[in-house]
Amino acid sequence: MTIKEPEAFLRRYPAPSIIDEVQYAPALFRHLKVVVEGSRNRYGQYLLTGSQKFTLMKGVSESLAGRADLVELETLSLAEILAATPKTGLETSIVRGGFPELHANPEIDAVAFYNSYLATYLERDVRSLANVGSLRDFERFLRACALPSANLLNKADLARDVGIAPSTANQWLSMLEASGQVVLLEPWFSNRTKSLVKSPKLYMSDTGLLCTLLNIRSEKALTESPWAGAVWESFVFAQLRHRERRAGRAGSLFFWRDRTREVDFVVDAGGRLELFEAKWTELPSSVDAVNLSFVRNAVGISRVSTGAIVCRAANSYPMSDDFRAVPIVEL
Repeated sequence: MTIKEPEAFLRRYPAPSIIDEVQYAPALFRHLKVVVEGSRNRYGQYLLTGSQKFTLMKGVSESLAGRADLVELETLSLAEILAATPKTGLETSIVRGGFPELHANPEIDAVAFYNSYLATYLERDVRSLANVGSLRDFERFLRACALPSANLLNKADLARDVGIAPSTANQWLSMLEASGQVVLLEPWFSNRTKSLVKSPKLYMSDTGLLCTLLNIRSEKALTESPWAGAVWESFVFAQLRHRERRAGRAGSLFFWRDRTREVDFVVDAGGRLELFEAKWTELPSSVDAVNLSFVRNAVGISRVSTGAIVCRAANSYPMSDDFRAVPIVEL
């Protein structure tokens, strides 16, 4: 059966069916629409999966809009990694990242895996789907995005560092975000607080890819790297994204920053705030909680339900001002 015979294909494989890499059969979508329309009260007839988001979403939006539920799968969370391979160390989870294959087969060389992933992404997705004049410049742009990971986004600096126009940087950044390579975190602010920054923070979505782009190739290299703090913050951000998604709280995660102070993460759950600082230390002190205290006072103590330092401590323990130091597994 070929994709040139979509009606015959669907007759041969009636619902319920799983169709993998469905973006390679774009002619199938309008025929799926006919089948779905024939029994609108029957849910879950087809599970469509694909690894090329742009092509897949084009088919869905053109033919299955309002008839499909969309689920975007990120790479594995730390909880999922430990559930499958309980002996995996924290630093190993960070450096290897969350791609399932790397944990299903520990013999795979993670650096070679990510280099192949980058080459495939550039050749398959970027060249075929985006108007990119130079793949070399685009790869340099992607690597440049890794350097400010966990920092405020400055598109002008990115464009200057790579030698491209600001409009091109904006277009390429949108593509990286849409394809799940980077995530932008918006600031939390109220109308009464005029001095807060309005620029988002930029994060690489997977720390395995981030470590590869930063040439961090081992757990030892991570502990010795000047980028360890930024990598750790990116890793904590990924775990919080997983947590909020599981809780069904889309759009609840922010950061707080004014001209002088910052708290890495603010979870806004119906107006009640959780404050988190990410620290690459095994033993945070009261000094690490100074910004938590400042922000709690700034927004109002009654609004803050909890505040914590997310660190590499073995166990949770109380700190001053009712804050806690918590290991990342407790997220």
